Amino acid sequence: MKIRFCDNNKGTGKVCKKLQEKYPSLNIKRKDCVKKCGPCKKGPFALMDGEVIKAESSDELYEVINAKLAK
Repeated sequence: MKIRFCDNNKGTGKVCKKLQEKYPSLNIKRKDCVKKCGPCKKGPFALMDGEVIKAESSDELYEVINAKLAK
C-alpha cells in the first residue's frame, strides 16, 4: 500500500506522521507535489494507491485512512 501526501496541502503533515508511527511497514511519504491541485486546494487529502481520499479536516482524514487500512 502506497500513501502519498502533498507538501502544499495544509494540515496533512501531522496525519502523515501519525500514520507512519502507527503503520511503520507501510510506504507512506510526503512529496513536493502529487499533481492533484484540485483536491489540494479544497481541503485535506491523500493518495492511497492512486485513489484520492478527501476529508473536511486533517483529523477526519486520519480516521478515514485508518478505517480503510483496518479493512
